[in-house]
Amino acid sequence: MFLMDLLAIGANLVSSHYAEISVNDNIDEFISCAGKHFLVEEAVANAVIAWFMLLFAKSEAFYCIFDREIHSVVIKAAILIQNWYRSTMARIEMRRRYSLSIFRSIEYADEQDQLQLSQFFSFMLDHCTNPDSVSPISTTPSDPRAVDECLRITEFEEKIDVPDSYYGPRLSFPLTAEDANALIHAFRNKQLLHPHYVLQLLCETRRVLKLMPNITSLSTSYSKDITICGDLHGNLDDLLLIFYKNGLPSEQNRYVFNGDYVDRGKNSMEILILLFAFFLIYPNNISLNRGNHEDYMMNMRYGFTREVSSKYKLKSLLRLPKSMRGRQDLKEGISNQNDFGKAHYDSDSSSVSTEPSGSILPLGPTEEEWKQILDILWSDPRSQNGCTPNKCRGAGCYFGPDVTAKIFNRYNLKILIRSHEFKREGYDISHGGKVITIFSASNYYEEGSNRGAYVKLDPELIPRFVQFQSSKYTRRLNIQERVGTIESSALKSLRELIYAHRSELIRAFAQYDPRGTGNISVHDWAAVMESVLHLELPWRMLRPQLAHTNPDGEVQFMSCFYDLEMDPPIKEFQNQAQPALVETLCRYRKDLEIIFNIIDKDNSGLISVEEFSQTWKLFTSHLGIDAQHDSFDKLVLSIDNNKDGQIDFNEFLEAFHIVHRVEEKANS
Repeated sequence: MFLMDLLAIGANLVSSHYAEISVNDNIDEFISCAGKHFLVEEAVANAVIAWFMLLFAKSEAFYCIFDREIHSVVIKAAILIQNWYRSTMARIEMRRRYSLSIFRSIEYADEQDQLQLSQFFSFMLDHCTNPDSVSPISTTPSDPRAVDECLRITEFEEKIDVPDSYYGPRLSFPLTAEDANALIHAFRNKQLLHPHYVLQLLCETRRVLKLMPNITSLSTSYSKDITICGDLHGNLDDLLLIFYKNGLPSEQNRYVFNGDYVDRGKNSMEILILLFAFFLIYPNNISLNRGNHEDYMMNMRYGFTREVSSKYKLKSLLRLPKSMRGRQDLKEGISNQNDFGKAHYDSDSSSVSTEPSGSILPLGPTEEEWKQILDILWSDPRSQNGCTPNKCRGAGCYFGPDVTAKIFNRYNLKILIRSHEFKREGYDISHGGKVITIFSASNYYEEGSNRGAYVKLDPELIPRFVQFQSSKYTRRLNIQERVGTIESSALKSLRELIYAHRSELIRAFAQYDPRGTGNISVHDWAAVMESVLHLELPWRMLRPQLAHTNPDGEVQFMSCFYDLEMDPPIKEFQNQAQPALVETLCRYRKDLEIIFNIIDKDNSGLISVEEFSQTWKLFTSHLGIDAQHDSFDKLVLSIDNNKDGQIDFNEFLEAFHIVHRVEEKANS
């Protein structure tokens, strides 16, 4: 299609303008037209060059006029087209890379905040929830509280009637492959599984998980190959596409899922239901590992808790998955000969200690054991030797090729397949082919931002990668439009973060502007942005997208905030709240949502003004924030429109939403 369109443009130019314009102008105009409408592969560009040669050789008019110059013209055409193509693709690749760097830096900074506040959130759970409820981090299979919890949910499930008007799947246990197919069909058609069956499915899955060892083993000697999938993050389209391309799980088609099924996407619950259903049907042929997002706190921050609440509005559904997370595997051993046992990673000595598979764990993990679990769930490989703290994520470590080689030699391992790290192509091979990262969530940051992938292991444990991208829209866009969408979304997120730190940035800018001109050098501007935001981004490259310069080349630092403002609902409260308070609330919106979910015991979406004010004071005290408590109290009271002492927390969060003026003008 591209070639035919380019040929048509070239033919029109050559045939209609050779009498009026020179060949040089003709070629320049051709390239200009092509550049405006198409981005083509280099092979296509070369084909166009060959076509020009053929055209010039056969055209009597051109042959007569430019017989002596034809070779130099063709060479110039080749150089112009190739230079245009290469420079354009280089600019596009640069924009793509810094856009993904923005997304990744913001994601890691957010994870750092989450982990730094984990102690505070644990304190909130201990003191603000029902003491009889199941602890999200200490329940074990033999804990009687977990058994009682499941019994209570089972009794509750029996009281939920399935009305005759419900046309979705009706499950009966034990499940069959037909039940799983019915679920797939229903979810494709945007249907929800009735909560009666959801509770049944979760309780049955928990019962089976309790019977299995924490670390399981598979062998390729019993099947043709094994498929390993990485992060899905609530993207149901990716899971369905994997099943379409690779086949449904069965005794002959074995799967390992490496965790991170939930959060971020809109269909985490549907993914869990499908995976649990197939797990119950083929418990020996599908393995479900635990990722760092199979965590109660992470779910409250990144969307799964909100999704369950909005779809089912049953607190029981929030409690049961929470009690199941501790039963998911941390590691999966795949062998073509002998199984290997349970491995605990020791971050202090960079060593591994083993114990036989299926051994009984103690009733409650110690603090040191939880540090090891954090290392397993949060660590990433890197190209440099050694083992150092993972400062980007705020937990786990970076391990180098020497650490991998040491462990592989000690335990006779061949390959490590891990997940939980974004990869643009869906997979990555490092440490001399010994470590594979598999990431199955396509379009993770934005539509078109990345491919997903899964890996298949044959009986010789030789990996074969399959890439995919589930997209309904980007197929219609050319590469410039796709990258433009990614870049726009990344810059939007970055500008919101900049606005949330507005006061800090202005104070830092002022230190480099003693005369109060409002202008500072690009070097100083970049230094301030990094010192306040700590994102390790190429600020000089991003400057044209974020701030204006004066004729002398200095940055007008207040222009960073020109295109941002608070959502209209907050404007009526700004007389009662100082700007610093508003920015603080914007910055900690996600943390406040976690606190609210902890306090909101009945899942009503409402919270008392007094409870929320007291919690806010406790939160700011923990962080050492100099907050204006009187202003906050007035602000909360003003949001209580009907003066019943309750505030709708979703409305409260919306009041601190940042609006991009450019988008607002475009939409008006």
